[in-house]
Amino acid sequence: MTLIQPPMMVHGGIHPARAMRMMIRDLARGSQGVTEGNDLKVRQLSTPGAGVRIGDGSAVVRGAAGGQGSYTQYNVGDAIVDIAPTGASARSDLVCLRIEDPEYEGTRDPATQDIGYFHVVANVSATATTVPSGTSAIPLARIDIPANTATITDAMVKDLRSIANPRRTRQLYTSFPGSLSRLVYQDNKWHTWPAAAKWSIPVPTWAVTVKAVTTIAGLRMDSADIFAHMQQVFGTVQGQDTIIDDDQGKNVRRSTTVLADSLAIPAAMRGTTQSLYLQTYMSKSETGNLGVDGGTSLICDIEFAEGVI
Repeated sequence: MTLIQPPMMVHGGIHPARAMRMMIRDLARGSQGVTEGNDLKVRQLSTPGAGVRIGDGSAVVRGAAGGQGSYTQYNVGDAIVDIAPTGASARSDLVCLRIEDPEYEGTRDPATQDIGYFHVVANVSATATTVPSGTSAIPLARIDIPANTATITDAMVKDLRSIANPRRTRQLYTSFPGSLSRLVYQDNKWHTWPAAAKWSIPVPTWAVTVKAVTTIAGLRMDSADIFAHMQQVFGTVQGQDTIIDDDQGKNVRRSTTVLADSLAIPAAMRGTTQSLYLQTYMSKSETGNLGVDGGTSLICDIEFAEGVI
């Protein structure tokens, strides 16, 4: 096969539709799916009934044939899609955005018929998550309908959307204690410590998850053995405990502690600025002390990722 001519965009050239589809594929990096987290979400009707509504948004659909390229489609307002009632048996239906390009499949006329449309694949497996093989389409939701049911509710809708190219953003924050700060309590309680390990972090409006890694390089220990818990807190979300278990006695010594979490971002936190800080639990079982000072480096590595909402 030779090069498709002319390349995009050449003044005075006549560009075949396939050239534009291949450009869409290239710009989408070969991926397909919805564009943003709330795009083309499937919900029950405003008054629940025998169908679902699909909200605003856009998507990229990759053609099933080799070299077909990709298509873009945008929906404005709620689109109503009928769902047939069930009889004596339960049934699962797959709601998808389908492209039926007559150059590759079907006989639809682009001048008079919809080439891109919402399509229901009836009676799929109760665990189905993908469209039928060879179909140029993306899955939006699976509707799991009980027997003898004509009214679809949100409880029956299994969201299957994925984002074609989810956004990510990553930032490093650092802190260096100016003087010695010791945590000397042995009281079986949590303390917001070290105070220097606190950062104000803007949360993107599109963020659904966050990966946070805080490293304490040069954590100071003295006086006796130590048994403690440390955890990250981001806004109102607490991370997992990291254990500090040191049995080296009373000498002053240092170590590196790493705390890492993958956390879901509550909707109320998106688009706000939140504090990420550490808290430490000092066990009564050991009597050693923790400390940070000018020889300690605090590093927070945080990455937000987009997802469907």
